[in-house]
Amino acid sequence: MGFALSILAIVLGFVGTLLWNSRFALHKFGWSFLWGQTWDPVAEIFGALPFVYGTLVTSAVGLLIAVPLGLGTAIFLAELAPPRLSESLSFLVELLAAIPSVIYGLVGVFVVVPWVRTAVGPTLSAVLGWFPLFQGTPYGVGLLTAGIILAAMIVPFITTVSREVLLAVPRSQREAALAMGATHWETVWTAILPYARSGIVGSIFLALARALGETMAVTMVVGNRPEIKASLLEPGYTMAAVLANEFTEATSDLYLHALVEIGLVLFGVTFLVNGIARLMLFKMGHGQELRA
Repeated sequence: MGFALSILAIVLGFVGTLLWNSRFALHKFGWSFLWGQTWDPVAEIFGALPFVYGTLVTSAVGLLIAVPLGLGTAIFLAELAPPRLSESLSFLVELLAAIPSVIYGLVGVFVVVPWVRTAVGPTLSAVLGWFPLFQGTPYGVGLLTAGIILAAMIVPFITTVSREVLLAVPRSQREAALAMGATHWETVWTAILPYARSGIVGSIFLALARALGETMAVTMVVGNRPEIKASLLEPGYTMAAVLANEFTEATSDLYLHALVEIGLVLFGVTFLVNGIARLMLFKMGHGQELRA
């Protein structure tokens, strides 16, 4: 019980520290801090909305790319690949998760940024330029580039966890579908994936939590411009990136407390995402019990 309560004490300690060290900004700006769009340290006017927007957009882009790629890889490794190939590829996937984020950032700067600036961005503007998400000048650095880097970083989490969940599906589940005349792919799609759905959703939210808090790699490729733009080709900013870039430059107490409040907002967003994940998993588990 003591060890368990210590976890609660640690969480409360985090919240208390963030609240105390952001009290000046909380007192001056109140709730308007969340929807303020101006970040001006000289005039001491601070609003968090551009950073919240950038964090959510880059994480959403990363998930849109990583979920089909990670889940497809997990299905192949668990259900279709020969055992020797599956083990070798699984090792490489786990190795991707161990690469430091600054290495992803360097690859992003030297490979992904030029690729987006010269190939992806112009192509998207030419084909889908009528859509606001792909308008503007492709600088290379921007929300799309950050999303691509995040996708590469969170694919190992989705793949590894989903593969283990798929392997944990009882053999009887597969044999029952095959006995009904289902093909191998129909067995995967109609019997295995629904059974493992809650675990797969859990892996996706685990990856989302990683994406929301990623700092170094995103800071190097997102552009670091505190503006809200509809286009994914435009530079943006995230909550973790502004903390990494400006914390040592805070020259006033209000500036420092505003940055700490950004950390408090990030903590709240992460807490909210994990709460939604737990609620969804509970409903899925309850629904499976009712069907059973």
